Amino acid sequence: MTDLLLVHGTVVTMNAERAIIEDGAVAITGDRIAAVGTTADLLPKHPNHKQIDCAGKAVIPGLVDAHGHAGHSIVKTLGADTPSVWMRIVTPMYFHYTTPEFWLADGYISAVNRLQMGVTTSVSVVGSAPRSDDPTFAINQTKGYADVGLRDIVCAGPAGLPWPHPTTRWVDGKPTRHAVSFDELMAGVEAVIQTVNDTHDGRIKAFVTPFTIMPSIDPSNPTTPDRATRSTAEDRMQGRRVKELAAKYNTRIHSDAFAGHVRMAWQDPETAILGPNVHLQHCIGLSLDEVDILAETGTSMTHSPGGRAPVIEMMQRGVNVAITTDGAAPWATFDLLQAAKLAQLAHRWRNQDAYLLPPGKLFEMITVDAARALGMQDEVGSLEAGKKADVTIVNLRKAHLVPNWMVIHRLILQAVGQDVDTVIVDGKLLMEDKRVLTVDVDAVLAEAEAQSWAVVKRGGLEKHLTGPGWGMIQRTFDAPIDLPLPPATAE
Repeated sequence: MTDLLLVHGTVVTMNAERAIIEDGAVAITGDRIAAVGTTADLLPKHPNHKQIDCAGKAVIPGLVDAHGHAGHSIVKTLGADTPSVWMRIVTPMYFHYTTPEFWLADGYISAVNRLQMGVTTSVSVVGSAPRSDDPTFAINQTKGYADVGLRDIVCAGPAGLPWPHPTTRWVDGKPTRHAVSFDELMAGVEAVIQTVNDTHDGRIKAFVTPFTIMPSIDPSNPTTPDRATRSTAEDRMQGRRVKELAAKYNTRIHSDAFAGHVRMAWQDPETAILGPNVHLQHCIGLSLDEVDILAETGTSMTHSPGGRAPVIEMMQRGVNVAITTDGAAPWATFDLLQAAKLAQLAHRWRNQDAYLLPPGKLFEMITVDAARALGMQDEVGSLEAGKKADVTIVNLRKAHLVPNWMVIHRLILQAVGQDVDTVIVDGKLLMEDKRVLTVDVDAVLAEAEAQSWAVVKRGGLEKHLTGPGWGMIQRTFDAPIDLPLPPATAE
């Protein structure tokens, strides 16, 4: 590995003082940051380091996307115009029409996409409701990230009710139906953890990720208080088993939550999926008493643009909140800079307050705050001596980014992921001058394209994407599409 010295850049450290260093430098020795300072100070101290000229560029911590979905990259825009259609298509598609090759191709293209957007640490939930019936899917997903060189957390866990959960596996082009018990789902999660957690020099990790923290109520929408009343035996059993598995392997927990989930979970603190080793996505519609529970338990919340989550109230009460992309489908993108700006606009409009979520706070929410949500604040999220050498370099010599002052404002208000020029992870150059160095991008794109068409053909959706009337999959309201299960033999 070649030691690096980044010189003449505008260095955004995100250290405790939030220092920004003009004509700054970052020295990298091995996989760690050796020093951060001015170019004049560090240049004579590291004469043997390979120099990278960052004049006209912002040198920032590698961005941290604390929630996204594996599988999204090669089904994006299906059902994009109607959320209810999206869920009726993608959930059965993930559970009944995907193959190990699908998840492998998605891992590669997702990793390349995130790399090009400057994301160096990411979370990948395997599917919508997570698939853990076959650990091969999650394991294949991690291979793409490992080969590209990023830091990724694969999230597998028990899908929501019903248990046993119906799934289909494809062998030699033929589908076989499986009804998978909760125990089998948990065994799949454990196999994923045993196989990939803390592998590839610690860059690949695995978290335990149930679909939601309370499977007995709506997994994707708020539940009103008259329906979110008492936790069930299944709720408590899932909570206990998830916490036990995470403790057994000293890993963390990630899940979704909506209004009603947090209040119901807290009825039984012993089984509640809450605490400082947990981060919850969405949290749409949470009441103020549920916000207080998150604050009391030290649970982090991760937020993507869209949905009425009480983000401002959470921050006022001391809840750690990060901004995420939520994946690349149906209409989203892995561009974390755009996600931050969209979140700002949404909350300012919703609250009629143009001062909410200023650029500095937003940048914290995709770096240091996101790292804290993952329990990785001592390793990533800022440029400081001793931390992992994960660095993103943004080219500011562009019409929409000149003049080169007020760099945080420029990054949040005008920059997009495509402005990322160079990316370093663990001290290794993964992309330089926009050229990916670790994998053949053309081959990755070709395989992703092939697997995309293969999965829609297995699901019988090809006719909706080509020929006259293409795109009606998004717009068919009078006869909505429900993806049928494939004809298959039972196991």
